[in-house]
Amino acid sequence: MIKKQLVAFFCFVLLFAFPAASFASPLDEVKDYVESYYVGDIDGDIRKAQSIEEVMSFLDAYSAYFTESEFNKFLNSVDMKTVGIGVAIEKHDKGIYISEVFDGGGAKKAGIVPGDIITAVDGKAAAPLTTEEASSRITGEENTTVQITVLKENGTSETVTIVRKAFSLPNVTEKLLYGHIGYIALSSFSNDAVRLVSDAVVSLEKQGATKFILDIQNNGGGYVTAAEQLIGMFPNAPKAYNLKEASGTTTAKALTQFIQFPKDTKVLINKNSASSSEMTAAALRDQKAAILYGQESYGKGSMQSFLELSDGSYLKLTTGHFMGPSNTVINHVGVKPNVATNEDPIYKAHYDTLLEKYPNYQEKASLANVPTTKAFTITLNEALATDVNTKFVELAELGGEAISVSIDTRDNKLFVTPKAPLKMGGRYALIVHPGLESAKGKAMRKGYTLYITVEAQK
Repeated sequence: MIKKQLVAFFCFVLLFAFPAASFASPLDEVKDYVESYYVGDIDGDIRKAQSIEEVMSFLDAYSAYFTESEFNKFLNSVDMKTVGIGVAIEKHDKGIYISEVFDGGGAKKAGIVPGDIITAVDGKAAAPLTTEEASSRITGEENTTVQITVLKENGTSETVTIVRKAFSLPNVTEKLLYGHIGYIALSSFSNDAVRLVSDAVVSLEKQGATKFILDIQNNGGGYVTAAEQLIGMFPNAPKAYNLKEASGTTTAKALTQFIQFPKDTKVLINKNSASSSEMTAAALRDQKAAILYGQESYGKGSMQSFLELSDGSYLKLTTGHFMGPSNTVINHVGVKPNVATNEDPIYKAHYDTLLEKYPNYQEKASLANVPTTKAFTITLNEALATDVNTKFVELAELGGEAISVSIDTRDNKLFVTPKAPLKMGGRYALIVHPGLESAKGKAMRKGYTLYITVEAQK
């Protein structure tokens, strides 16, 4: 498999135990289930339909028919399991760039490393391919082979034959950000999602994290139960959602977890946060259990159920529409963040969390288009000593860690020079802690914060 994002906007439950009757055929079973459980408009007379495919054409875009094999592949995608060579890819001028190599995949065993560029797949040039086209050629059935030619970073080229194998993609990413802030990204609401998130919280707390940012951007959803459990990690969110079904409207409770996020946790969403992600976001916003950052979410507030048919195939059917605990409408609308931003919300969320950690610091006017390597200047409220201790001045990449700097002073101006180039278009925070020596030989009592935007590539 090539892409990390595997789930395509699903919020579903598995309902295998509906009362069964002796239907004449799977088609009749499908018609009966639709009449009994489907929620939504039906664009046609299903009783006159001559095939399951025709019945599906009358329903919404999220209802579908799955063979047993297709159903198993779908569940594997939700649990981040797939078949391929075990790499993540991006488009590159010379072909297909390998950005990650995953454990358990054939690529790692074959010596493929991040930074390699695929120039050919089974003898055909990769440069003209989109990432989607490359993905379809590289993936395939388990235990089949694919031949790829890669350009190594040292300029050499080699061709290897790799056996496609089943492997698992990492569903949770964790990182300790500057300021003892734990960052956790969840890619899918898999069966084990909350266990993985809980493990990440414990791990980051051991590293010193006291505040958290949870990222569910580009998370297309998954199991409803996983969303109920994740909502249950927030202490002020006892309710998960309101659900409108054919039988009426009910309120679902969150499933309280032993591991809890702090009350001031920030949650990141974007236009590709859908289904279970939106269920989670709406529950947290309605109950003021977290602060949402980012862009308005996708707008899929419908829930699907999988119903097993007598021949072993499955019907995926929209059986309800969910809303936030305060009846916030999600379907075709999306969830609005508390703090909207057009740039990556990790920047603003990280910066705001730092401001919370230093509430008595004065925030200076932000700097834009700061050079990547040259010094930038901060004007403070009092004159500085000519030789000051650099420990009182910290530059941090927003969404990352501290950056080493050198500093000079002249009167009340502080000149900050990064020791390594800053990222083009990156976002940074400058923190000047109290204690910096003034020209009068006294320690400054005030601290300062500053939001910095680095010049973009020209």
